[in-house]
Amino acid sequence: MKYIKTLIATILLMTGISVSAEPLRAGISIDEVPKAFYGSWRVVAKIDKQTGNINFKPQAIDFWNLSRVGDVIKLDNPFTGASATVKVDYVEGDMIRFTKTGQYDGNKQLTDTVDLRLNGDTFTGVNYLNLETFSAVDGSTIVRKDTATYILKGEKISGSSIVGK
Repeated sequence: MKYIKTLIATILLMTGISVSAEPLRAGISIDEVPKAFYGSWRVVAKIDKQTGNINFKPQAIDFWNLSRVGDVIKLDNPFTGASATVKVDYVEGDMIRFTKTGQYDGNKQLTDTVDLRLNGDTFTGVNYLNLETFSAVDGSTIVRKDTATYILKGEKISGSSIVGK
């Protein structure tokens, strides 16, 4: 039976029977991100759960300025001075997932993964935080237990989707 399957596969390959397949997509095109995503947002974050030794803030009010320059999306917060390049993980209609990673407190790396749903000049979503602590000696991960999940609500302050402002 094994030989028959091999013979059939060989004959099919030699006769040139084509198989149609959809090409693989390598990443997300920045053009898929809705224009309503860009602009200035007032964001309220309330903690849903956390694990580890760090006590994350129970609630925060933030300001996000999301902009695009060429093929790069940036998130800036003028109140805190924070700035990060955003990696868009997926876009599906009004659903967007993006990730940003930054150094925190010397030997720590904070990764934010944000899932949000745009609804005109508002959004709702979830922010997953992961805080890793690295060894100052060899750079290996010491702790990967500090995580938090925040529920997000955003309101557009300015940007192209604001009508009449």
